[in-house]
Amino acid sequence: MTNKWNDKSWQKDFLNMKSHSPADAKLLIGGVKGLKDAWRLGVLHVEYEKLKKIQDQPQQ
Repeated sequence: MTNKWNDKSWQKDFLNMKSHSPADAKLLIGGVKGLKDAWRLGVLHVEYEKLKKIQDQPQQ
């Protein structure tokens, strides 16, 4: 499996999963402008992975 650093498909998917603050939505749409944005985007990606894992689990 290879990761492409410019792949933004997870960001579009995450925008539709839940509501976001205006700052987070702007970051997910517009991209990183500095170190603080890069850190926040990493936090959002971890949250996305957790939500995606929960959604993919079969219902019991």
